[in-house]
Amino acid sequence: MNPTQPISLTTQFAPAERASAETIQRQAALVARQPLIAELLNSVLNYVLILNPQRQIVFASKNVQELAPGVELVTLLGKRPGEALGCTHPEPSTGGCGTTSFCSECGAVKTILASLAGRKDCQECRMIRVAGAEEAMDLLVAGTPLTMDGETFSLVAITDISHEKRRRALERIFFHDVINSAGGLEGRILLIDRQAPPDIHGQIETLRAGVHHVLEEILAQRDLIAAENNELPVDPQPLNSRTVLEKVLQLYANHPVAEDRELVVAGDSASLEVVTDPRLLRRILGNLVKNALEAARPGQVVTAGCADDDGGARFWVHNPTFMPPSIQLQVFNRSFSTKGSGRGLGTYSVKLLAERYLKGKAGFTTSEEAGTTFFVVLPKVLPKPPPPPRPAAA
Repeated sequence: MNPTQPISLTTQFAPAERASAETIQRQAALVARQPLIAELLNSVLNYVLILNPQRQIVFASKNVQELAPGVELVTLLGKRPGEALGCTHPEPSTGGCGTTSFCSECGAVKTILASLAGRKDCQECRMIRVAGAEEAMDLLVAGTPLTMDGETFSLVAITDISHEKRRRALERIFFHDVINSAGGLEGRILLIDRQAPPDIHGQIETLRAGVHHVLEEILAQRDLIAAENNELPVDPQPLNSRTVLEKVLQLYANHPVAEDRELVVAGDSASLEVVTDPRLLRRILGNLVKNALEAARPGQVVTAGCADDDGGARFWVHNPTFMPPSIQLQVFNRSFSTKGSGRGLGTYSVKLLAERYLKGKAGFTTSEEAGTTFFVVLPKVLPKPPPPPRPAAA
């Protein structure tokens, strides 16, 4: 049986030919005769389509109606994904979805073509569609080759990531604006300090330190989000382990959490030459120091140090308190905190940054006799990350 109609269709990218209505019905019936497939695909959270070699829908999971509101699933048979979802690019003068010049940059079409050629693929699709009003959608489209009764199909799983994309765009705008504002405020305070009477310099310095700590908290949150999204850049630079440690302790010596607590560098701390990302190392050490100060009681001493560790560099922060077993089991979990809801990113970010980005290891020891020591062991030389791949030549 000839699966395509002898109709002249134009294309600027993917093949334009379509299967006949009779072929579509036969292929849809082929899927329907295997109820386990339909039951499984209807139970997953993704929106799922099965496409024939002409990229036409022969099966749509029930939740696809959420992507195409007001449309009966049966009416989607024979349509291509962009047509089913209301993409604005297919035109009557072309062969439809996948055949316009815009489609050559569509991740969905590329994924479907790859899966029909026998390769798994996953790409993002940015779509403008008309669903009552014009709407922008961001979709993650995964394609997997599928064979039924000797016929080739594409199993397409779609995830709507529009909300995630919008949130990340808003986060970038927020961090850009608030960091500029806080940095500008800190600069203005320094200007005022130069012109102020000597007797209020101390108050101005306290104000400047407070603004600087707020700015550091904002930067730490920005870096954590980037780290979780695998978007955090790493820039290894040579540094001295003790110098970095001393600077971090100087920064936190005037922090509110250090009130009535003593913060010292261990006398035997080593001065090791290390090649790693200084910004991320400062972020890790800052979190360890802050957590130790919060755990310590008034009058207690928090000690930090660094040492050679079998060819690596060990940084550690000690406080005299014991960490109960119930806390030990959860200490590196995201959002776990003994300080109330909405906290608990400090030790989580330490492990994330140290292990995923600086290729080290984070851990702790605790006992009622010795107190609690958190540590990170880093390689003395962190290789530079490979450059991003260059775009293919046109």
